[in-house]
Amino acid sequence: MKRILSMIAMLGLTGLGLSLTAAAQNQPGQAQPGATQQQQQPADAQPARAFEGKITKAGDKLVLRDSATRQAYQLDDQDKAKQFEGKTVKVTATMDPDTNTLHVVDIAPSEK
Repeated sequence: MKRILSMIAMLGLTGLGLSLTAAAQNQPGQAQPGATQQQQQPADAQPARAFEGKITKAGDKLVLRDSATRQAYQLDDQDKAKQFEGKTVKVTATMDPDTNTLHVVDIAPSEK
């Protein structure tokens, strides 16, 4: 008889635990296990924008020399830039103002 009561008590506690787990998972604002969440950008992240200029060498690195401002920007994707060396291009990128580096999204020949 004690064994049966112990088993009933264990089943009751297990059921209660499952109910609490299910309730906690359905709370608004909490992530569901296995659900993918969108990555949030840092508050200081800048949107990608277009930069136009010529891809040139600066030492052993390729840079974009902006035609409007004559500013030189470092490029984080040297492989993508290599095929456009010496050409006027439009670079879509985000800029890190601390390092003056363009984080390249795309490089295409300029229409100018």
